[in-house]
Amino acid sequence: MIPGVTYETVHIATLAAATVACVGIGAVARSQLGTGQAAVIPSSRFSVRGVFEVITEFIYKLANQVIGHEGKHYVPYFTAIFFFILFNNFIGIIPGMTPATENMNTTFAFGIFSFLAYNFVGFKRQGLHYLKHFVGPIWWMFMIMVPIEIISNAIRPLTLGLRLSNVMRGDHTVLSVFLDLVPIGIPIPFYLMGILVSIIQAFVFTLLSMVYVALAQASDH
Repeated sequence: MIPGVTYETVHIATLAAATVACVGIGAVARSQLGTGQAAVIPSSRFSVRGVFEVITEFIYKLANQVIGHEGKHYVPYFTAIFFFILFNNFIGIIPGMTPATENMNTTFAFGIFSFLAYNFVGFKRQGLHYLKHFVGPIWWMFMIMVPIEIISNAIRPLTLGLRLSNVMRGDHTVLSVFLDLVPIGIPIPFYLMGILVSIIQAFVFTLLSMVYVALAQASDH
């Protein structure tokens, strides 16, 4: 429907549309939040603000469990990751739509962003002492540990991207097949499964990003 958008570039157009939509939804939630006492009192009815409050509270509790009391500083970052990936995943449930998270290029970019983020946290918190993480607990094993740690960290963006894109592609393919065979009735369970898979994959990506941040800022004590 958009001139110039082909099968090879549809994920870029979808990602751009999802980005604009997420920013717009966020702006609506912020306008509903209000100021002062109104911003502190939880929403009493279903609203965009209420959805964001539920997601933020969930991420806040999860970050505290995984990272500790320092986790609260990263809640905006993790909430943004979770909501953005979740929103893109949900696009794939709409008939005829191709989610950006189905494309390895997109999910690999997400993985690189997470990779840069946790390494930035590590250097910010510990400076050059962060490099000790690559040496291992025993200094005389550094000849073995350094290559292992470098490879382990280098493939994290790839593993994050592959996990997300492959699962979403498989789920979208299954749903598309049943929609083509029997468009009414039968696909409903697969829609429900698609919603569940979308939530789980956004959760897994966010959880792993939290684990990487927790490991990056961990010190000897």
